[in-house]
Amino acid sequence: MTDGPVARAAHVLIAADKFKGSLTAVQVAERVTAGLRQVAPGVPVEALPVADGGDGTVAAAVAAGFERREVRVTGPLGAEVTAAYALRDTTAVIEMAEASGLQHLPEGFFAPLTATTHGSGELLRAALDAGARSIVFGVGGSATTDGGAGMLTALGARLLDAAGRPVGPGGGGLRALATADLSGLDPRLAATDIVLASDVDNPLTGPKGAPTVYGPQKGASPEEVALLDAALAHYVTVLEAAVGSRAAHLAYAPGAGAAGGIGYGALVGLGARFRPGIEVMLDVLGFGPALARATLVITGEGSLDEQTLHGKAPAGVAAAARARHIEVIAVCGRLALLPEALGRAGIRRAYALTDLESDPAVCMAEAGPLLERLATDIARDFLT
Repeated sequence: MTDGPVARAAHVLIAADKFKGSLTAVQVAERVTAGLRQVAPGVPVEALPVADGGDGTVAAAVAAGFERREVRVTGPLGAEVTAAYALRDTTAVIEMAEASGLQHLPEGFFAPLTATTHGSGELLRAALDAGARSIVFGVGGSATTDGGAGMLTALGARLLDAAGRPVGPGGGGLRALATADLSGLDPRLAATDIVLASDVDNPLTGPKGAPTVYGPQKGASPEEVALLDAALAHYVTVLEAAVGSRAAHLAYAPGAGAAGGIGYGALVGLGARFRPGIEVMLDVLGFGPALARATLVITGEGSLDEQTLHGKAPAGVAAAARARHIEVIAVCGRLALLPEALGRAGIRRAYALTDLESDPAVCMAEAGPLLERLATDIARDFLT
């Protein structure tokens, strides 16, 4: 038996993110719940799958009671794709990757210069049509580096070349940009509270900008990274001529470089305000009331590493729980943090699939059963 308040745990809250490539956040919660109940069947367990604004954000909102809506939009390569968003009353949760994400590209294929965020704009418009007046715009997992230009044109902006024709799709098309007119943007945007939810605080351009840091992940060669960086810098200059100096200032604002610069487009064109993704998602999902009922929190994600400490879901969950003096345990596929780092993040102990199975490929393939076994260990250590 473990000494201290955790030994008398009366209510467990599972607030974990997905194990990318293996389990959704909902499946993580299901497996952990099953393992806990094998050992401690009488302990109440509440599941609240979480996300930080990246892929899985819509699924987390649906699990929390939002309605899933599907629409046909323009994918990153120009062909139609099916994308989902979540709606509850007048609040929508939108995940840009649903429309403009890497998952819509054929395996091994990239289009760093031409991939467009047009479908993300269409997804936003669909939410407005459905009555949304408060939108959480989660960005991450994009196939694009167009600064949100496609999104803005889908919502009524005009981005034209010297001959007065619309510029081509993607960041590459912005090289030909001569004039920008944002006066035609959907007027409903001005009356809508849009929160840019991201775990990325990079600027739009420069050494830490979207093309340099994330372009290679989207197939951009060094030459294409340089081209995209210059194209986005030119885009800022043209927008500055159209809307004033704030266009230049916002290029360096936190979140501007998120998802290939769609964050910048949202800040400049949509009047969005940036918040760390996990913070806004915890609010939207009702984490506060759930946390008030808990005496032990179990969080986690596929890899607990240095990135986790910088705005990822487990760090946000642990910070909120620590503020209420509630113990936090983490589960993960792979653990790359020392106990001291975990402790500073507010995580008492972490359990990894690799503790049970050393082969990463087996961990990926058998993540569900292995996670259930880990949960039985947690129950024995903390609930009996």
